[in-house]
Amino acid sequence: MRVALVVNPAARAGAQTGAATRAAERLRAHGVQTSILSGGSAAESSELLRAAIDVGIDAVAVAGGDGTVSLAIQEVAGTGIPLGIVPCGTGNDFAATLGLRELDVTAAADAIATGVPRRIDLAKVTRSDGSTRYFGSVLASGFDSKVNDRANAMRWPRGGSRYTIAILREFLTLTGMPYEVEADLADGTSEQWRGDLVMATVGNGRTYGGGIPICPDADPVDGLLDLVLVRPAGRLRLLRLLPRVYQGTHGDVAEVVMRRVRSVRLSSPGVTAYADGDPIGALPLRVDVAPGALTIFAPPD
Repeated sequence: MRVALVVNPAARAGAQTGAATRAAERLRAHGVQTSILSGGSAAESSELLRAAIDVGIDAVAVAGGDGTVSLAIQEVAGTGIPLGIVPCGTGNDFAATLGLRELDVTAAADAIATGVPRRIDLAKVTRSDGSTRYFGSVLASGFDSKVNDRANAMRWPRGGSRYTIAILREFLTLTGMPYEVEADLADGTSEQWRGDLVMATVGNGRTYGGGIPICPDADPVDGLLDLVLVRPAGRLRLLRLLPRVYQGTHGDVAEVVMRRVRSVRLSSPGVTAYADGDPIGALPLRVDVAPGALTIFAPPD
C-alpha cells in the first residue's frame, strides 16, 4: 500500500510535523510505502495531495486536527480513496466522530496499516455563488461561530479549554439574530423557522469545540444530518443551559429545536458559518447530506 501522509507545518507549534514523522516510521514498519506531504500553507498542501492522487496513491493519511483533515476530505470525497487520521490537533472532533480521538500516534498508524476501510457520510455545503465544500463534523453559525472567531484568535490556552473561555466571553454580548431556516426532514416533509435565533448548527458528527456534544444523536452512517436551533432566552437561563450542552442532554430544553434532516438552508445577514473549525462561508448556505461519500480506516474489531 502506498500512502500520502499530509501535515500542515503552519499549524501551531509544528506539533503535527513530529507526529507525522513518528506515524510514517510506524507505517513503514508495517511495510506501507509512506510519503510525507508538507506544504507551507493549506493551499500548498492541497496541491501536493492532488498531485499525489493523480500519480496513483492507494490511501491518504493526515497528521493534524480538524482543519488539516478537512483539507484532505475535499480531495478524497467521492473517490473511494481511504482516509486515515493521526489525531494531533487542537480539537480533533472529526477523529472523535470516528472513534479515533483518543488514539496515540502508534495506535493511529496501526489503524491505518491494519484497519478495515468503511464508508461514512459527509455534509456538502453549497454557497450562494454555487461553490461547494464538504465537512465531516459540525457546521456552526450564530453564537457558536462567534465563539470560533474568538477561540481561533486566542494563543492560550490550547485544547478544548480555549472554547470554554471563548463561550463565556461571548455571553457578555449575547443577542438573538434574525434567521430563516428551511429543512427537508428525514420523513420526507419540510419545516421552516423564521425569527431570532441564538445559533443554528448542522451536525454530521456529534461534537465541536474540542468535544462539546452539540448534536448528541448524530450518526455519520445514517444518511441524515442533525439540525440544532437555539431560540433566544435570558443570559442567565442560557448560561444554565451550558452544563446540559456539555453533557449532551439539552434536547428537551424549551428553547432548543432538534430535527433529523436530509438538507437545510440557513440564512441570516452578516453571519459567517464555520465547519470543522474553519470558516466555510457567509450565510445563506445550503447543507445536504452526502451518504457514504468518504471511505475511512477504522481500527480492527
